[in-house]
Order: sequence, then structure tokens, then C-alpha cells
Amino acid sequence: MARIEGVDLPRNKPIWIALTYIFGIGQVTARKIVAAAQVDEMTRVFQLTDHEVARIRETIQNNHRVEGELRKEVAMNIKRLIDLGAYRGIRHRKGLPVRGQRTHTNARTRKGPRRVAAKRK
Repeated sequence: MARIEGVDLPRNKPIWIALTYIFGIGQVTARKIVAAAQVDEMTRVFQLTDHEVARIRETIQNNHRVEGELRKEVAMNIKRLIDLGAYRGIRHRKGLPVRGQRTHTNARTRKGPRRVAAKRK
């Protein structure tokens, strides 16, 4: 089992798909990493040699910000917006959509389940 950046990669998937399980690596980046490490992208994770895993790991560490470091950076960016009192920061604080989506209807994912108005007697 290959473990890269603290993430166990699924054994039966091609390496370029398995790399997308790492936070900060999408499909395009995964293919670039595999090409830079000179590994066939259709090789399954369980078929990789230790040397190939080491090359992939080294490529990721040298050229990409992933997992904890990236999560920390994103959290700091959001915190900065909140501290500034920027419009986007206020939306983050209130738990509403940040990028201009409508909220009259929709936005349930961001706002959470509907709160039923209390019945008056």
C-alpha cells in the first residue's frame, strides 16, 4: 500500500486517479506529477515499485503544496478576510454563500436545514 503525504492511496486504482485522493491534487495535476516522475499513468497502485513511489513522493514534496500545508493556507486566507471585515469575510462568518449565489431559494447546503417558524397561538 502506497502512503504519500499521510494519505493511503487505494490499491486497485490507476496511480493518476489514486493521487486525486490527496487534498490539493486534481486530475490534471495528478497526470503532470506522474509524467514528471516518469511512471506510466495506468499503472495500478499495488504494481508500483518502492523506487517509483519514492519518485512520486519527491515530485509532490518539491513542486506542490498539499494536505496540511494547503489546508492551513486556505484557513488563514479565510481568517484574514474575516478579520478585515471584508464582504466575503462577513459571508463566511454568517455561513452564507460567498461568491454571489442567490439565497432567496437554494443555498441549503451552506445555510443548513430549514428552520421551521414557531406557531403562534
